Amino acid sequence: MTQLPAAQKQAEQAEQATQSTQPAPSALKPSDGGKALYGGKSTRRITVRDIAAAKERGEKWPMLTAYDAMTASVFDEAGIPVMLVGDSAGNCHLGYETTVPVTLDEMTMLSAAVVRGTKRALIVADLPFGSYQEGPVQALRSATRLIKEAGAGAVKLEGGERSHRQIELLVESGIPVMAHIGLTPQSVNSMGYRVQGRGEEAAAQLLRDAKAVQDAGAFAVVLELVPAELAAEVTRALHIPTVGIGAGPGTDAQVLVWTDMLGLTSGRVPKFVKKYADLREVMAGAARSFAEDVVGGTFPLEEHSVH
Repeated sequence: MTQLPAAQKQAEQAEQATQSTQPAPSALKPSDGGKALYGGKSTRRITVRDIAAAKERGEKWPMLTAYDAMTASVFDEAGIPVMLVGDSAGNCHLGYETTVPVTLDEMTMLSAAVVRGTKRALIVADLPFGSYQEGPVQALRSATRLIKEAGAGAVKLEGGERSHRQIELLVESGIPVMAHIGLTPQSVNSMGYRVQGRGEEAAAQLLRDAKAVQDAGAFAVVLELVPAELAAEVTRALHIPTVGIGAGPGTDAQVLVWTDMLGLTSGRVPKFVKKYADLREVMAGAARSFAEDVVGGTFPLEEHSVH
């Protein structure tokens, strides 16, 4: 065995000791706050290029819906990197039974409010039902409103292969597009609310849809109510990020409707929802306390009065 010079041997031993104390690359990711989407140090607007870079780093990231400036400002301060102004506002805030009645005017107003309430998050605005189904030109007109009038950074539309031409024209025109496949709520009248992609043929179609939106230029794709194994397979097959909702842990990102996440929604919520607070009970309790103070004459008191 060849003997190494003492100085070289000491240097190699020091290097090996340093390497043994270095954390694994995966352990460095959470503390890499400079580039991270969640917890990152940058205060500029997040862009679709940042989303692509996160996929390359293997970074998972959160997305929440938002429909007004005040709620959006809270999520922005909390570091949520991407907010979706979803047509789910129809169910959550506008009193509709489904997302179908939501109009482009309503989406433009809500999206503008969310943009005004945020500084860092990428704001993705939904194209509502009837605003893009006629074809690429209609889609471009509708998306242009959300970008110009509302100030959104990207738009989202539903459909895989059937929306390929719309996505392609929007991207060619400089409008970033997030696609949405699996359960597409705007198609509730034809598909209902049920898991998509079960069975060999349905799974193959979902994979074709995912590749179609990627080929058309979408920067990300939402997978809704898709079996976890299939969602993980789609995620591995694509170079663009996947955003799961009811699609298991194998996607690149996760999104929840904020009223579900904070327990504001009444009645049954989907199985995939995790409730992080019971805001409905907090608000109801506060309202009851206020009412009782007024009825009992204990509000307002002297300190609440103007002289």
